[in-house]
Amino acid sequence: MSFKISYCALRWKAPDLEPALEELKAAGWDGWEGRLPLDWLGPPNRLRKICKNTDMPMVVYTAAGSPDNQGWENVERNKRRMEYAAEVEVDCFMFMNGSKPQEGASKTDIKSAAEGAEKWAEYAAQFGLELSYHIHTNCLVDSIEDWQLYMSLLDKAKLCIDVSHSQLWGYDPVESIKDFRQQLNYIHLQDYSSTSRDEDGKYSPVWVDVGAGESLDFPSIMDTLEEINFRRWVTCCPGQPIPGMEDVISEVKRSKDMRDYLRSLGY
Repeated sequence: MSFKISYCALRWKAPDLEPALEELKAAGWDGWEGRLPLDWLGPPNRLRKICKNTDMPMVVYTAAGSPDNQGWENVERNKRRMEYAAEVEVDCFMFMNGSKPQEGASKTDIKSAAEGAEKWAEYAAQFGLELSYHIHTNCLVDSIEDWQLYMSLLDKAKLCIDVSHSQLWGYDPVESIKDFRQQLNYIHLQDYSSTSRDEDGKYSPVWVDVGAGESLDFPSIMDTLEEINFRRWVTCCPGQPIPGMEDVISEVKRSKDMRDYLRSLGY
């Protein structure tokens, strides 16, 4: 089977959006994950028009900040982003944890963070919008045990497994996908060639384009998604910038190799 495959525009800062999306379409992607500020995207009808013109929908929009922070300003800013996401009819609204205390996260910290996520999910639900928690190393939740605790506290907020971060924690992505299948509504594919971890526990992977490393078993991940009958979006993340090719158009043209690699596997 083939999946709905999108591209993660994680480094886009101020792109000329329509030409960038035209290049994404030419590279073979089905959609894109957006992280741009609202003042760059403009009104929802503007974005809808650009996406329609290019046949390249924004399928996921992301938070600016984390629900770990329950301060009024942070919550209000992200309510506006959730409202925008609902207006442009994305598949889900993605968030990550914030930073962890120097001494590490306590169970109380994790419970409080989960409470914030559930409040966001309740707000989004009135618009028919789902939230998706993106696992990520070097954040508040930063171990298998903390991940399992955090997920046990979530009901309305769902899950995005980034297979690279699952692997970095020592949790086989295939097993994590199976274990969390009931909460899973989004997948990130990301690859690294090597990693290190300092005395404070910080992971420092060398990110590469998907398929360029040897750290992850992408064919088995695909087989597992087929096995659980996953039908939501799968998004691919680019590797580290290449000097002289940091501009958006060059990055997007380079992404064709990732799309071709995934297509060769059946994605």
